[in-house]
Amino acid sequence: MFENQRRTELHDLGEFGLIEHITSYFKNQNKESVFGIGDDAAVLDFGEKYTLVSTDHFIEGIHFDLTFHPLRHLGYKAVAAAVSDICAMNGNPLQILVNIGLSNRFSLEAVEEIYSGIQIACEKYAVDLIGGDTSSSPRGLYLSVTAIGCVDKDKVTYRKGAEANDLLVLTGDIGGAYMGLQILEREKKVFMEHPEMQPDLERHDYIVGRQLRPDARKDVIQILAEKEILPTSMIDVSDGVASEIHHLGKQSGVGFQVFENKLPIDPQTVERAIEFGLNPSIAALNGGEDYELLFTIKQGDYEKIKHHPDMTVIGHATELVGKYNLITESGNSFEIQAQGWQHFQG
Repeated sequence: MFENQRRTELHDLGEFGLIEHITSYFKNQNKESVFGIGDDAAVLDFGEKYTLVSTDHFIEGIHFDLTFHPLRHLGYKAVAAAVSDICAMNGNPLQILVNIGLSNRFSLEAVEEIYSGIQIACEKYAVDLIGGDTSSSPRGLYLSVTAIGCVDKDKVTYRKGAEANDLLVLTGDIGGAYMGLQILEREKKVFMEHPEMQPDLERHDYIVGRQLRPDARKDVIQILAEKEILPTSMIDVSDGVASEIHHLGKQSGVGFQVFENKLPIDPQTVERAIEFGLNPSIAALNGGEDYELLFTIKQGDYEKIKHHPDMTVIGHATELVGKYNLITESGNSFEIQAQGWQHFQG
């Protein structure tokens, strides 16, 4: 099966290279498996509608830092991340399963805090907790959420499907979660050096909230249905808009042109980026965990969304396959690099 003759370092492949390498050896054997690995969720055919299944995990020290991440918020965020994947397929989330690994430093009360956040998210997104697994952990906390949903067979939306001249649409605003993380890490460093000092978070409430307690855009799926818009492709923004643009382009066989002055960035994000010496647009494009939706629509659907305050057309698809360019406010063009979060690097 695997015939590598020499040692290959994982950082040479990266997360998505590893996935492509491993999964190239697996072929679907059941007719119910409509679409497997390679999108936000797997698509299964068990009847009148497609069933959608996706999973996300959060590992202490990799995905979160309990120095500044409240357990209740962590439980909520884990559910939101999993639900977001179902939404990215234009689906309706219905159930979740939660797997949790705990070291002996966690008490019953700590576990209750995690599940209180999970419960709040279940109520918000109208999903049912139907099971999971609990295990001990040699150290730290591990949390994994599997989301299950459904979608009409003629409404399922993949990362593939965009065509030249389709409009590229982004919900909400971007970069807030990334800048919120910078604030939290800065305040942690100050606290470690000066334990008597209290963290200064009052001026950063919005972006800190975007990092600690993001929301999945289930509401957008409902809006699209009401407006009778079927996206030609879609993905959620977990690794950064730049990375997601690459995913849509690669799977759809198109390029993209994005306009810097169209990027929706909250003023608080802009202010903090400048404070940290960062270009706000670059931070917004490459910062992850916004959990907004990035999708393409036909030009004929523009009139249906042009006045919607939470949807912004940031560019369009082109025939230049593999070419992803950012047009600056001064009219210059730069290649969009996928510089978001990458596992196994460093």
